[in-house]
Amino acid sequence: MKAILVLEDGTVFEGESIGQAGRALGEVVFDTAMVGYQQALTDPSFRGQILTFTFPMIGNYGTNKEDHESPPFQAAGLVVKEMCGVPSNFRSEESLAEFLRGNGVVGIAGVDTRALTRKLRTAGVMMGAISTDETPEAVVKRIKGSPKYGEADLVAQVSTPTPYEWEPGQEAGKAQATIDYEDRLRIVAMDYGMRASILRNLYELGCRPIVMPCRATAEEVLEEKPDGVLLSPGPGDPEHLGYAVETVRGLLGKAPIFGICLGNQMLAYALGGKTFKLKFGHRGGNHPVRDLTTGRVKITSQNHGYAVDPKSIEGTDATVSQINLNDETVEGLEAPELRAFSIQYHAEASPGPQDSKGIFKQFVERIREPERWEEIVPEVY
Repeated sequence: MKAILVLEDGTVFEGESIGQAGRALGEVVFDTAMVGYQQALTDPSFRGQILTFTFPMIGNYGTNKEDHESPPFQAAGLVVKEMCGVPSNFRSEESLAEFLRGNGVVGIAGVDTRALTRKLRTAGVMMGAISTDETPEAVVKRIKGSPKYGEADLVAQVSTPTPYEWEPGQEAGKAQATIDYEDRLRIVAMDYGMRASILRNLYELGCRPIVMPCRATAEEVLEEKPDGVLLSPGPGDPEHLGYAVETVRGLLGKAPIFGICLGNQMLAYALGGKTFKLKFGHRGGNHPVRDLTTGRVKITSQNHGYAVDPKSIEGTDATVSQINLNDETVEGLEAPELRAFSIQYHAEASPGPQDSKGIFKQFVERIREPERWEEIVPEVY
């Protein structure tokens, strides 16, 4: 079946339908990772976005139920150059095409993804739509009549509605009965778009993850008597998440805080900072980041379209601790007097480069040994 991808400026790409026939609408973005398509497609941070993979062939190792980052499919649609119809991997349970159809996802293959990526890098990311039953003119009209990406509260769409405790084998987002882990650190994980791999990393380091809704107040968080608070990644424009900022502001100085991706931006806003939208974002597993305290450079996995304005941090209790070597944007903040720090990239990187995985260990060590907030702590792989 034929399908078209239409950008809001009227650019049209033709191809073949993959997944379910129909229509998909979202901000069109690109991801440069060579692997991890299942994790990306189930990552809540891609909510409201049509995901384009720059790697030529996608789907060669299939999909399985164990590698979901969240229970539902999250991306608004999928664009690829070539879809592999016969996956080969001992862990594969179904093909990517079957996975798309089973989740009602609209996608398109046969697109010149190099040309599309160049378009987005030059003009910037923009709204677009995939369709199997409309003319290009009708699609453009539908795009222009729809809300822009980030205008809706996407975090509220992906966050858990009720608190829950997590244990191994449990997917992020599913509630369960309370489990008593007296010897584990109580870590409240604020769910702005939780990835299962984050909770898994915390558990492996002796933590007891307690996931709370994005609209939980500081008082509700502190009632859990947390040893620490993790601010998760998530989708959308951070400028519109005032309720989350107020919660983080109310927690500063009252519990150790570690923010990841959107969590980094929430910490910045809570400290008085601001963010700005990147032209085409950072999405992929090959982004170099320098730690300004140690001089160490690591390759990181990233997925974000907004960045912290470094000038807005000046005069606050935080300093910029890490920068992106491609464009010198902020990749980390440190506020030791408030026992808070954050990173813009994904330390869990599942799958992806493991250079930054030791940051979870840093968080745990800083909770157990408060004097370490003032130290330069090399990451342990």
